[in-house]
Amino acid sequence: MKRHIAGVFIVMGIIASLEGFSQDIGWRTNISSFFDNSEFAHSNVSIPQTMGGVHLAPELVFQYDSLHSIVAGVDLLHEFGSDGFIDKLTPTAYYQFKKGEFSFVMGAFQRRMVAKNYPRFFFRDSIGYYMPNMNGLALIYNGKALKGNLWLDWASRQSYTKRETFFVGFSGEYKRGTIFAKNFSYMYHFAGVMEPIHFEPLHDNLLSLTTVGVDLSGLTFIDRLSVSAGWAVGLDRARTGSSDWLAHNGIYCEIEAGYKWVGVFNSLYIGSPQMYYYGIYNNELYWGDPFYRAGNYNRTDLYINFLDKDFVAIKLLYSLHVSEGELYQQQVLKLSFDIGDSRKNN
Repeated sequence: MKRHIAGVFIVMGIIASLEGFSQDIGWRTNISSFFDNSEFAHSNVSIPQTMGGVHLAPELVFQYDSLHSIVAGVDLLHEFGSDGFIDKLTPTAYYQFKKGEFSFVMGAFQRRMVAKNYPRFFFRDSIGYYMPNMNGLALIYNGKALKGNLWLDWASRQSYTKRETFFVGFSGEYKRGTIFAKNFSYMYHFAGVMEPIHFEPLHDNLLSLTTVGVDLSGLTFIDRLSVSAGWAVGLDRARTGSSDWLAHNGIYCEIEAGYKWVGVFNSLYIGSPQMYYYGIYNNELYWGDPFYRAGNYNRTDLYINFLDKDFVAIKLLYSLHVSEGELYQQQVLKLSFDIGDSRKNN
């Protein structure tokens, strides 16, 4: 608790010091809240749990000129039901170069800047709830027809009690008319602790998903309509004597249809089970949704957008999961509200 309070005062001190350098100071604050209840009682691959909390993330933007800026802030998490005032403090501090459609970012920055659209094949929902930032760098291109990013996230520094882990990732999308193609990929490096008591091999987990599809949004009587299909690949390697890669492949499809404030989103995976070493390393090694451990898996999200504006969004989801020959359900309510100098937003 004392460390969290000290961290808040440090950030406030940084903000106060920046105020003295220039009059071109912008600010923004995001408050976001989540309530996620999953009913997976009989599943062998995913656990039932209820997650809830609220994030407060104030930031100060020091704009040097039209190209260069520095952002300093903090993300404060309070979990529902907790006795603590602040349950987790995550610092935000990064440099950004932005010229036209190109951006370069380095430091501790928001995960959503590069991973917002990654499917749950790569990142389970709780990653966004409890790990809002990345630590590393990113190259981002945001063109009209072509979008993409290349990023590094140093997730954990090696010590006598913590492993060395990091991601190198890429995502890209090309759209021409109603046709689009997408790729999401990352490699996760998972090493051991310093001077381990027992030998543990270094692990690499590589995931890639390539899809093509059609976006008919606005061209039919409904507002949102898109369909895509492609190939998902998971590769696992334990660097022992042979260091052979273990491949897990499957077909991946997505369908979304929506009218005004209601809609449905469906994702389907048909293929071999992912996460080969999950029984040993659990979610330390794998950051994707554990349901992909079972192989064939379908998720249907029925959603209501109570509010969907540039500065505020409130969304309710009722999700049905078909896995292991069973039907499971999940309820999620999310809120996000932004205030501040919108000209400084990413």
